[in-house]
Amino acid sequence: MKKKKGILKKAMLGAGLLAAVCGGEIAYFYGRTMKRGRAKTERTMKMAGTDWNQYMPLIEGRKEAMMERPHNDVWQTSFDGLKLHATYFPAQDQQGRQKLVICFHGYTSQGMSDYIGLSDYYQKRGFAMLLPDARAHGASEGEYIGFGCLDRQDALGWVRWAVEELGEETEILLHGTSMGAATLLMLSGLSLPEQVKGIVSDCGFTSPKEVFTHVLHSMYHLPAFPLIPGADLVNRKLAGYGMDECNAKREVEKAEVPILFIHGGNDTFVPCSMCDEIYEHCGSKKRKLIIEGAAHAESYYKDMESYEEALTEFIGEVLE
Repeated sequence: MKKKKGILKKAMLGAGLLAAVCGGEIAYFYGRTMKRGRAKTERTMKMAGTDWNQYMPLIEGRKEAMMERPHNDVWQTSFDGLKLHATYFPAQDQQGRQKLVICFHGYTSQGMSDYIGLSDYYQKRGFAMLLPDARAHGASEGEYIGFGCLDRQDALGWVRWAVEELGEETEILLHGTSMGAATLLMLSGLSLPEQVKGIVSDCGFTSPKEVFTHVLHSMYHLPAFPLIPGADLVNRKLAGYGMDECNAKREVEKAEVPILFIHGGNDTFVPCSMCDEIYEHCGSKKRKLIIEGAAHAESYYKDMESYEEALTEFIGEVLE
């Protein structure tokens, strides 16, 4: 009897130690990925594997030209009370109706970073540009990153801001990169104002649960359990959403606006197979462009000609 009690005690101690270790791993993983200030841009860039140094002369030149154009800060309050920031660039050489592109950046980035290159394309074609900072990024408030699940409501808020500020005749294009693309794909399942004419998704993922599972397997050779289920429970309590609660491949089934899907063929951070999967589920008019040899978020810089040609054809179809 005494021997059995000793075995039971050791088992309980072992279980407690395992729970403590797992709890520590979950807390560490959650803090590094989901919380403002601990999710680092440098780490994201390293995991994504894109060599941005080769494009810096082009980016710096376009940023200088971009910042010389008139622009101002704008704000809105999110559905849950956060003060959200964006930078607005009025259209140059506007002809006919007001055209606006709202651009949504990627994980750990900010509005004024991801669309410096494309600013040249859009502004030369008479588009105004609105560049929001996602919640818990840039100048926007928030402690917990939304990964599209919360951000899609913020994106809808920016669309409504645009219609109110620029007028009901405004034609709106939505363009997202990585987390910003996932945000828009998740948004596509909602009822959108008629001013939204199309969505451009560049390297979007299905859900935070699925992209984190892929990263754990492919980059760290770790199983999803217990980190992903544990982080999901923590996130539901702290951030208010589940990590697969909103999944892009399910939302696009309800989409009514046309979607242009763009993805890099060599993307190891968000695999190209995710783009294929979402594309197959998409219920609206759709196009797809795979840029061979492009890593994560590199497609525009890897093959600017093909990227801009696809944009021009898509815009010509969706804007009146």
